[in-house]
Amino acid sequence: MELKIGELAKRSGCQVETIRFYEKEGLLPPAVRSQGNYRLYSEMHAERLQFIRHCRSLDMTLHEIRQLLQYKDAPQETCVEVNYLLDKHIEHVAHRITELLQLQKQLTHLRSLCDNPTLGKNCGILHNLATTEGLPGKNLGSHRGGCH
Repeated sequence: MELKIGELAKRSGCQVETIRFYEKEGLLPPAVRSQGNYRLYSEMHAERLQFIRHCRSLDMTLHEIRQLLQYKDAPQETCVEVNYLLDKHIEHVAHRITELLQLQKQLTHLRSLCDNPTLGKNCGILHNLATTEGLPGKNLGSHRGGCH
């Protein structure tokens, strides 16, 4: 089976530009060209694209995907390195969750600075955003209880 890039994009739910990008990055092998110079993709390309998309849905980086594809292309090797890569990615996700919870806390505090909206010039949120007092690692600000 041979698919043109538009057909592969439609089948995979992936943008044409993304397919070209993955090809340029070496994640997808180059497609053969037709006599009319159209890219022609095989079932192997479709399966590999599905693998890449699944990895991306798990928030894996292109570098991580590239490594996984190398392991996938060497099925006779042990999967110890695959496990290690996934363990590192899990650590990264856990760290990111901690960062996002801190961000949520900061945003919630920021929102609490203006619980009785009035004029923008008196808004505790806008005041805090204009200073360094609300930056991570700083005192979370002195304006409490609404706009002043």
